[in-house]
Amino acid sequence: MLLSEIKKLHTVTTSYVSTLRQCVETSSLRKTTAIHAKLIKTSKVDSDSLFIHNHLVNAYVKCGDVWSGLHVFDEMPEKNVVSWTVLIAGFVQKGFPTEAISIFSDMHRSNVRPNEFTLVSLLHACSSSEKLDLTCALQVYALIIRLGFMSNVYLVNAFLTALIRHCRLDEAMNVFDGFFDKDTVSWNALLDGFLKYSCYDMPRFWHRMTSEGIKPDEFTFATVLTGLAELSNLEMGLQVHALVVKSGHGFERCVGNALVDMYLKSRKLCDGFRAFDEISMKDVCSWTQMAAGCLNCAEPIEALKVFNEMRKAGVKPNKFTLATGINACANLANLEEGKKIQGLMVKLGEEVDVCVDNALLDMYAKCGCMDEALRVFRSMGERERTVVSWTTMIMGYAQNGLFEKALEIFEAMRVETTENAKPNYITFICVLYACSQGGLIENGLRYFSCMRSEYGIEPGEDHYACVVSLLGRAGRIKEAEELILGMPFKASAVVWQTLLGACRMHGDVEMAKRAAENALVVDETDPSTYVLLSNTFADFENWNGVRKVREWIEKRDIKKMPGSSWL
Repeated sequence: MLLSEIKKLHTVTTSYVSTLRQCVETSSLRKTTAIHAKLIKTSKVDSDSLFIHNHLVNAYVKCGDVWSGLHVFDEMPEKNVVSWTVLIAGFVQKGFPTEAISIFSDMHRSNVRPNEFTLVSLLHACSSSEKLDLTCALQVYALIIRLGFMSNVYLVNAFLTALIRHCRLDEAMNVFDGFFDKDTVSWNALLDGFLKYSCYDMPRFWHRMTSEGIKPDEFTFATVLTGLAELSNLEMGLQVHALVVKSGHGFERCVGNALVDMYLKSRKLCDGFRAFDEISMKDVCSWTQMAAGCLNCAEPIEALKVFNEMRKAGVKPNKFTLATGINACANLANLEEGKKIQGLMVKLGEEVDVCVDNALLDMYAKCGCMDEALRVFRSMGERERTVVSWTTMIMGYAQNGLFEKALEIFEAMRVETTENAKPNYITFICVLYACSQGGLIENGLRYFSCMRSEYGIEPGEDHYACVVSLLGRAGRIKEAEELILGMPFKASAVVWQTLLGACRMHGDVEMAKRAAENALVVDETDPSTYVLLSNTFADFENWNGVRKVREWIEKRDIKKMPGSSWL
């Protein structure tokens, strides 16, 4: 009779446990709650069963309700290391690392000895929270040594990850070198560290890995290729690509994306497309990366083609895809396509952020639709507008000949109180450009002066070039030359060419000669200087001067850049 009851109880317990496991697999919180309620009500099952309670806690935390899991845990009359470990792991996995460490403190006070799984979860907690400093990870590792788990590769790998997340690559390297049972994950952890903090050392470490006969996995290849993309190391990238093909990892999406990135960063667009076509299951990141690569390689038409192909494939764009598509339209001044993409923005709703709005501002500005750009700008909340938003509007007005409007936007920007709306280096280039093109001399000189005094921004070459242009257009050639000579660094050819252009405009041939001489001292191979000087001589029928410049061009084998057009 007793044996029969035990068997019956075991069958029922197994049934509940099996169902709770299914809840975890399907993430069914509702079903977990129903089982919990049934366990409380039933008299057929021992409601104090440690085995069932552990599975119940696990089901709650894995389904996302860590607080109900904690409540069940607190009411358990008996707890073992599995109970504590399940709860700690659940809190870490669901994004509560600090609370997980606090639970471990209670475990420690309860004199329950942690096992390897407990300690792995603790190290993951140390890696995933900025609130937990490196001291926490070091304390956990000291406990690992005290308990004799130093040879456990999972614990060592977790500790390596914790060190790297806290920017301790050198310490991680020391631990790595002192550990003799390394696996591929160990190498991957260090490769990830080199990618984040010391990319230039990655090729050497990769060579070490391959020379020691370690078999790379898809994460190894993805990390190495991403690092080589950052370094634009095409030669080594080709070698890694060959190994990818040989190992059969070429169809892995993460590897394919990294391969595409490597080729695009090396400006090998055709090779990038070939690698892209080999990705069997492309995600939104694959498509966005390819479109952005086309844009970076000065192929906006191709970028739009990729964008439209993605739409046909039924892949939902994200904010980065939209920004890339809109930027392509901006480069092409294609207002019609830009408005279509703006329609997709409405469908995405809250998923769209300021990067898409900024791209839209730029697109409308480059298409000459400043009223539409202003409407988008005003629709952005004060907190959403960044320095990029303001600067784009200033440059948009300046490029469309609305110079005073550009300064109105800048003045509004200056009174903004938000930290991310302070004018920066680029903002002042746009402001000074507007003043130069609009002949707003006093405004331009005042803004140039306030760069350093009010905002602590040291004027750079671009700022000086704008002010030289500003003074030159106004006929204040001598002041422009004095400004150049007083620059805190050596003026480039572009700055002297700016003065040369002003000299041509106002007929100052002698100053033009001096400006040209200084430009040629900096760079005698730049054809722009020769063309500007020759045209200046021609304007005043100084044909001897024109002939002499042409002789220089032929003697020095100077090649003029051919003109180009979209038409």
